[in-house]
Amino acid sequence: MIDKLEMFLALAKEEHFGRAAGVCGVTQPTLSAGIKQLEEQLGVMLVWRGSRFQGLTPEGARVLEWARRIVADSRAMREEMRALRQGLSGKLRIAAIPTALAMLSELTQRLSQRHPNLRFTVLSRTSAEILQMLDNLEIDAGITYLDNEPLGRVITVPLYAEHYNLVARRGTPLTDRSSVTWAEVASLPLCLLTPDMQNRRIVNHHMAEAGAAAAPRLESNSVITLVSHVMTGHWATILPLKTAQLFLHEGSLAAVPLSAPRAAHLVGLVAPLREPHTPVLDALLEAARKLGATGA
Repeated sequence: MIDKLEMFLALAKEEHFGRAAGVCGVTQPTLSAGIKQLEEQLGVMLVWRGSRFQGLTPEGARVLEWARRIVADSRAMREEMRALRQGLSGKLRIAAIPTALAMLSELTQRLSQRHPNLRFTVLSRTSAEILQMLDNLEIDAGITYLDNEPLGRVITVPLYAEHYNLVARRGTPLTDRSSVTWAEVASLPLCLLTPDMQNRRIVNHHMAEAGAAAAPRLESNSVITLVSHVMTGHWATILPLKTAQLFLHEGSLAAVPLSAPRAAHLVGLVAPLREPHTPVLDALLEAARKLGATGA
């Protein structure tokens, strides 16, 4: 039944029989037959059918919750048996908000030194996408904000607090200051992350607290894009200090702390709230707890 539940998970995610078949590496008739067999085994209809996928039935939505648990447990069992045979190995899939990518190497480096057979896939995603990917078993863990928007049923491991800075080319307005206010920064030609990013919603909130509004001339979901515009000297941005520090070594950029309010938001690891974990996820959680304890 596990293989049929895997097919059902793919169909629920892709909402298209052909795409789901491709994800599973089978033909569309094979996937359709697998879903039909699963329905016969369970005695309920799971999918509304027409000329194309039309959604899950109420029973299908309930089975989806069970399928996620069962498939996750099955994968955890296989990973644990492999770890017993070969030691800790395999691939660890992590999705992180863009502003947390700067610190992720601190975590992966700790793991790779201790477990050299581990491989990593790191993706940049919004906070909402990270939670959805956890639900869909597409990633093992995520790095996102812990204290700003609802997270649902997940394990959390605090890593560090974000502190926000004006980042601009040296010699441009306000870069000679020891601190600046959110209201002052609102008047600059800003480039900011897109509104689907929680960081941008945080920026908007603190701007509003200061009686101002963020009106960026450019928006992007890429920190690299923001910084490349800032480097021209014609733009400014707002970044957490950990992210800004990646670009300060050359010396042409300045990072000035933001005050009024002096804001901080907690960033950490999130993982599915289910037991048992895979050995790889257990190792990641242990490394995250140690990293967070150092005040990273």
